[in-house]
Amino acid sequence: MSTFKVALLDDVKKVAFHEATKREPGDKQVLVKVDSCAICTLEQRVYNGVMKRYPFAGGHEVAGVVEAAGAKVMGVKAGDKVAIRLLNSCGECYYCRNGHENLCVKSFIAETQECAMGPGGLAEYMLVNAEDVYKMADDIELAHAALSEPLACCVHSVLNGKIELGDDVVVIGVGIMGALHIQLAKLKGARVIACELDPKRLEIAKKMGADILINSGETDPVDEIKKLTDGRGADVVFCTVPVSALAKQAVDMTGKIGRTVFYTSFHPDNPIEISPNKVHSSEQIITGTVNPQKKDFLIATKLLSSKLIDVSELISDRVPLAEVDRAFEEAILPDTYRIVVQP
Repeated sequence: MSTFKVALLDDVKKVAFHEATKREPGDKQVLVKVDSCAICTLEQRVYNGVMKRYPFAGGHEVAGVVEAAGAKVMGVKAGDKVAIRLLNSCGECYYCRNGHENLCVKSFIAETQECAMGPGGLAEYMLVNAEDVYKMADDIELAHAALSEPLACCVHSVLNGKIELGDDVVVIGVGIMGALHIQLAKLKGARVIACELDPKRLEIAKKMGADILINSGETDPVDEIKKLTDGRGADVVFCTVPVSALAKQAVDMTGKIGRTVFYTSFHPDNPIEISPNKVHSSEQIITGTVNPQKKDFLIATKLLSSKLIDVSELISDRVPLAEVDRAFEEAILPDTYRIVVQP
């Protein structure tokens, strides 16, 4: 049997390569030759030692080409371009069985590669279950297809926000997730207001389709949103920055019958003050969003395949697998979006 390379995180900022055995797929498995794997926050945290899970086979934003499909696989065939859903769920717990598999109590315990735990996309090949493989358009750029997973997360968030035509929607933060929220909100027919400190990221917000840009370092965004909405406040606010003070701003700038969505996790998890009377009297909804469901992943692949969402501005660099150390060092810089590793 032939072998292939898998990149492992062995320790803090220590990358090693493992030779894995290339196997033929079982009846309901698919062998994928990896083309592109983007480095997400999860991998960055393990690399930096914030999450100590060693050895760790990282990489869960993956796209490639089917090399072989099992005898009972119906959805894809050899030669198809595909994205892979790697943040898995158990299928047996209460939440999986009532249609909320994104809240699975045993989720993300992946051992895709034989050498270590983890999703395992930083590799030359992956052997995965057919149910986790999503066919993409023949003409899609596979580096774009690799961003199906982060887009799916944002699809789930935007659906939770229940945007209606003509709504005033605020997106706080224009990292990659904020940028994707902007594009999705525009597709839903909203007027989108982007709040960000970095002028360069405000330019990205403009390219993503934001109608109004607010530099939060130069003006009070809560006051500005009130002015823009005749004192009402926004219909929907998405907070995509992990800072509790901005979570409070999101609540404060949301108007009556508005929806406040905490997209991100917060570090540190500091509590914020909320007026229960404001929530009571305004019927404001404060909710969160975590992980995509299968249907969100499907929607993301359709949006990318049909080119309704453009992620070309959100790929900061493409790095060969042999230089994965450099890819991680670039990924942890504050001014980059996605770094894509290409075996």
